[in-house]
Amino acid sequence: MTTAVDAATVAGTRKRSFLQRNPVLRRLIRHKAFVVGAGLFLIISLVAILADFIAPSDPSRMAVRFRFRPPSAEHWFGTDNLGRSQLSRIVYGARLSLAIGLAVVIMNAVFGVALGAASGYFKRLDNILMRVTDALMAFPPVLLALGIAAALGPSSLTAAIALAAVYIPRTARIVRASVLVVRELEFVQAAMAMGAGNLRILRKHVLPNCMAPLIVQLTFVFAFAVVTEATLSFLGLGSPPPTPTWGNMIAEGRQYIRDAAWITLIPGLALAVTVLSLNLLGDGLRDVLDPRLKISQD
Repeated sequence: MTTAVDAATVAGTRKRSFLQRNPVLRRLIRHKAFVVGAGLFLIISLVAILADFIAPSDPSRMAVRFRFRPPSAEHWFGTDNLGRSQLSRIVYGARLSLAIGLAVVIMNAVFGVALGAASGYFKRLDNILMRVTDALMAFPPVLLALGIAAALGPSSLTAAIALAAVYIPRTARIVRASVLVVRELEFVQAAMAMGAGNLRILRKHVLPNCMAPLIVQLTFVFAFAVVTEATLSFLGLGSPPPTPTWGNMIAEGRQYIRDAAWITLIPGLALAVTVLSLNLLGDGLRDVLDPRLKISQD
């Protein structure tokens, strides 16, 4: 008995010491919006990863005799106009939406950071790179994505490239703003005076101190990418049918909205919950990582 109590005490002490050494993690755990968003997004991610085990049937398998079945114990989310399982299509649609969103985030993290860091650190490149980003940002995001997707043709890869092209300039702007501040700090100037190379200074000193706003930006980019991908699919410029995406599911069900509202309502609800979870995550990260808010939270 004493041994068990001692072990529990040691575990509790280790947990407290771990949280004490990680104030950011401690603030994240105490942030209700972040916890709710993280929980929702974790559930959605697990559903997407385990789609092969959760889906009751092939999302493209038609069974016309079961068309327009409302949600029930047999068909949890009902069936669509071709008798396909809405549950299967929602689950596989989650996988595609998150995959495209993740691809857009990765491309933003690579190209947006590279452009923003080069523009903010190398003054000779600043004017050229920022004028290009200004030109891209002059177009409304959805309109620019539509133009790129229409030029390249409908596919999942096209949607990812179009969305990345839309949001990379915005990410580059945020990184540039952070780099302009950090490069003037004393420890960076000291590294320059000691003869450290530009790439080493960027990698070791500048970019690590720009991570907080970048992480928040990428979280919101993920949410925007999921919504805009659904918009492209709704307009026929995303993944073509019969590939299940939330956007084309909403588009296919709109003509049956009066008699079979679940065909449109359920994928729309899935999209709304996913975006809500990502926005809550982003809000929580912004509140915790913003240095202007740390004092009030502590």
